[in-house]
Amino acid sequence: MKSSIDLASARQHAGGPPPVRGRGDNRTNRPGRAELAKVDLRIAELVDRSTQELRLAWRQLHRTGPPQGLSRDLLIRALATQLQEQTHGGASRVLRRRLQTLAGEFEKGSVSFDPGVVPKIGTTLAREWRGRTHLVLVREDGFEYEGQRYRSLTVIAEQITGAHWSGPRFFGLTKRAGASVGDAAGR
Repeated sequence: MKSSIDLASARQHAGGPPPVRGRGDNRTNRPGRAELAKVDLRIAELVDRSTQELRLAWRQLHRTGPPQGLSRDLLIRALATQLQEQTHGGASRVLRRRLQTLAGEFEKGSVSFDPGVVPKIGTTLAREWRGRTHLVLVREDGFEYEGQRYRSLTVIAEQITGAHWSGPRFFGLTKRAGASVGDAAGR
């Protein structure tokens, strides 16, 4: 059996694609143990660096100085996160877009971003639809409806109605746009 280096060389000479960094014969894009150990060591070394050295590392990474008032601890954590993202890869484009949307809704005080509307585990949600009462149990890993588990209320609402609905809205978990802060405090 040939080593991965020999196989990579053979592919290059045969006109195949060049080997991808961190990729072995198993066709996964995961870093190897040696690479992970190096990253762990670099992260551990961050703690021993002076604050000035950490700021310099930030400047080299971001091409700007760290934000004013950023504590040494947060500086270390941010640099460690960057090292891990370089090795493992960062958040997907879809996740980054979703996080930006949620952050924007939070800043605007949007009604769709309200942690108070998340039901507690064990809660039973009830909704009457076309003369039939539908019960959904809130579980730790999602929701249970008619003996089956679901990760999303929207899927359940769609199954009940046959049309696309916002699950939280269908089950009455979102505030109405006209509700005032005083109404929300009195519930």
